[in-house]
Amino acid sequence: MLRDLRSSREALVGVVYALLFLDNMLLTVVVPIVPDLLQRLEAMADGNSSRPAADENGRVGALLSSKALVQLVVSPAVGRLGHRVPLLAGCTSLLVASLVFAFSQQYYSLLAARSLQGVASACIGVSGMSLVAEQYQEQAARSRVMGVVLGSVALGVLVGYPFGGLLYDFVGKMAPFLVIAALAFLNGVVQLLLLDMKSAREHAVSGMGITTLLADGMVLAVAGAIWLSTSAMAVLEPCLPIWLMDTLRPQKWQLGMVFIPDSLGYLLGTNCFGGLAYRLGQWKVAVAAMMLVGVSAFSIPSARAVSQLAVPHFGLGLGIGVVDAALVPLLASLVDCRYGAHYGAVYALQQTAVSLAYCLGPLAGGELVRALGFPWLMRGLGAVTVLYCPLLAAVGRRPQGALLGDASAVNYQTAEDGDSGGTAYRRFLGSDTSN
Repeated sequence: MLRDLRSSREALVGVVYALLFLDNMLLTVVVPIVPDLLQRLEAMADGNSSRPAADENGRVGALLSSKALVQLVVSPAVGRLGHRVPLLAGCTSLLVASLVFAFSQQYYSLLAARSLQGVASACIGVSGMSLVAEQYQEQAARSRVMGVVLGSVALGVLVGYPFGGLLYDFVGKMAPFLVIAALAFLNGVVQLLLLDMKSAREHAVSGMGITTLLADGMVLAVAGAIWLSTSAMAVLEPCLPIWLMDTLRPQKWQLGMVFIPDSLGYLLGTNCFGGLAYRLGQWKVAVAAMMLVGVSAFSIPSARAVSQLAVPHFGLGLGIGVVDAALVPLLASLVDCRYGAHYGAVYALQQTAVSLAYCLGPLAGGELVRALGFPWLMRGLGAVTVLYCPLLAAVGRRPQGALLGDASAVNYQTAEDGDSGGTAYRRFLGSDTSN
């Protein structure tokens, strides 16, 4: 039975799905916790219980962006290191980061935990998506399965916000992090059972890197769309709770609940639009989704009650989910026809785009809120997103045949530097085709 699981594509997808879920659950669990926690720690240190919430913008932004900064640095290297070992390393890093979060009582230990999660996210995101792309070479199946896998991101976000807010309010700070640590440990055990770590080592793709892809206009346009759409959420995460605390003054549990609509929208977008985007045209669907992201971001500051945030938040999450469901599988197709199925490099670029958004978003967002105010920041970001749509549409007008090429011409071989003879590329698990 264990041998059957090791040869199953579905088992591999399940491992990646669970790990992405936990990573994004940890990502968002801290969002409703950190602003209030830092206020309490600062108040205890200064003996001042009336510190304004807005004064924490810079510290919260730095803490939340540290994860993305580390991920931004680590992701390009992970694309060259194979898949099995980075996946397990990501799981281990996630476990340790959760434990550090649970026991931290100082700002700098929280910063260390958030940074360590950046290593975990880089390993999980790049190696996980590369494995799924390799297992599903058929474009229609790849779009559908990748949409489902991306849904784990939405599910983790959906669970993380209210899970962190509720347990922090009613149980304590340690509870949500200890639950995530336990689940990460179980995922690591499953990996050790299913993945043969003693088998022949996977070959690094030394001749292909992010710099090569950055010279490709189509790949760069896709990465730019992913970066820009993700930036809207990256700005909201640290800035919206503080804006709400200063204006609408919600309960602590509402700071987590307010993100449920965009999480539901993302979950719907990724799960339902992967295959649909392939049938309708991935570029067209991505342009429409970018328009939705821009309009929704522009509308968020108009809310005068927490309940009025539901519609623009849902539209924002749906738009980002559809953008990812359309463009993330498209990246693999572009690499298939142009670079010989070097998925590690292209998904390192995709993770770099996401990391850049979550790095610049909290940092720049915290400072721009002070300079412009939260409403004008979101309206400006929405306008820029809409203005990007014509560029994305122009790139997508190229003939689909020239874009994707002939699938039969895809070369699934890589050459390893330092090996005098080429080494045939081998599927990670249970290959049903071979070179």
